[in-house]
Amino acid sequence: DEDWGLMPWSNKTYEPSDVKGEIGPRTNERIFELLLRLRANTYWPAMHECTLPFFLTKGNREAAKKYGIFMGASHCEPMACNAAGEWKIRGKGAYDYVNNSPAVYQFWENRVKEVAGQEILYTLGMRGVHDGKMQGAKTVEEQKAVLNRVFVDQRGLLEKYVNKDVTQVPQVFIPYKEVLDIYHAGLQVPEDVTLMWCDDNYGYIRHFPTAEERARKGGNGVYYHVSYWGRPHDHLWLSTMSPSLIYQQMKQAYDQGIQKMWILNVGDIKPAEYQIELFMDMAWNLDKVSSEGVTAHLKHWLERELGTSCAKTILSVMQEHYRLAHIRKPEFMGNTREEEKNPVYRVVKDLPWSEREINERLNAYSELSETVEKAASKVPAGRQSAYFELVKYPVQAATQMNRKLLYAQLARHDKEDWEKSDAAYDSIAALTQHYNSLENGKWNRMMDFKPRKLPVFNRVERKAATAPMTADRKAVCQWNAAEAKKGNAIVCEGLGYESKAAEIKKGDALTFS
Repeated sequence: DEDWGLMPWSNKTYEPSDVKGEIGPRTNERIFELLLRLRANTYWPAMHECTLPFFLTKGNREAAKKYGIFMGASHCEPMACNAAGEWKIRGKGAYDYVNNSPAVYQFWENRVKEVAGQEILYTLGMRGVHDGKMQGAKTVEEQKAVLNRVFVDQRGLLEKYVNKDVTQVPQVFIPYKEVLDIYHAGLQVPEDVTLMWCDDNYGYIRHFPTAEERARKGGNGVYYHVSYWGRPHDHLWLSTMSPSLIYQQMKQAYDQGIQKMWILNVGDIKPAEYQIELFMDMAWNLDKVSSEGVTAHLKHWLERELGTSCAKTILSVMQEHYRLAHIRKPEFMGNTREEEKNPVYRVVKDLPWSEREINERLNAYSELSETVEKAASKVPAGRQSAYFELVKYPVQAATQMNRKLLYAQLARHDKEDWEKSDAAYDSIAALTQHYNSLENGKWNRMMDFKPRKLPVFNRVERKAATAPMTADRKAVCQWNAAEAKKGNAIVCEGLGYESKAAEIKKGDALTFS
């Protein structure tokens, strides 16, 4: 999801090019260096239509070889082919294996011949040209039949051009979105192919391998998101995925046999710096991260990046920042949905919160913003830009996003002034402009506070409410899982609305009193 950060930054700032959408080898070499510093070895390159495909850009293949990086591709890019960007250039007719299989087969064959001598992790299967269902097959049974045929043909290409013993070629099958339903309908994936399980795009893994799946020769992997474009709503701007949730899910994944391969969707990379490092540290040495805990991991990271004095203050700020965003991400504050047929879903509307709940959230964010502003004086001079990028911008931009939408909600009910919402919008714009001007514009165009130009990012339209605000509610009983009196609650450090979530094993129960 490189459209609003990585691609424009690379193409116009870091590695200026006259070729529209080109992300060239100079940029990719910096990414490969980052991967090696993080002890990673696999890269799924930018693949949206706005970007010139990786293998069609001069020098990119050579850069990957130079750094020893395995090139892979997503769930909709089989056989190292970026269909979204390449089919319109190299394909003929419809991207449809039911009605146009010779052209699709040729499309795949051309790429395999080109990269046969390179270290490639081949994705098997087929979906639509981009992130959609395959064409030509309507029912799950029809789709299953197509995939069975696709597996045979794709592995035949690998056997012909890469290795006569196809079981020695790294291959992965990714049952993402609707493809998981096809898999559950009895799709038989070749034994030596890695099964890569996916989260729901919001951090919760949809399937953990069974005993039979854990015993497969190909093993199990995971494809996890800290950035997402799609329905019901994107989260592409501020990387607020809860570190506690990442830890809990990836620890569970590892414990249940997902140990062969971990892939992280990082969006534009830079906004997700901490989450990327946590994920990679867990992949490299899970026992070390587990022994110290996710709070200590964040603390050590802040100390390394910003100094010990600042880290003491900022640790609790970042924990609260992630907790509040776990309740509702900044991108979701407009109560809108995307990619729906009915346009009413794109209209910013009230959240189901009372005036008290709104004011409590506004106060919590105001406290964070003020603390971040004061703590800047504790940051060494040489790390002020890093402090703004890693702490001040995400915390204060999230604060202003909440102010913009929540003051607007109160104003719709004549409980606040519209000017406060407008001022918050202006603050987001100013913060973003400052981000892009830091270090003489080193990261210019990396930060955009309106990815996809969704309605939630606009100045809120001044309209009166047509229905009363949600009345205040009082819980008759309220417990957190970690407060159970009986039962084997496994506390999830820092996770939950009040940071007191817990998990229990299947068949166990918790008792509260």
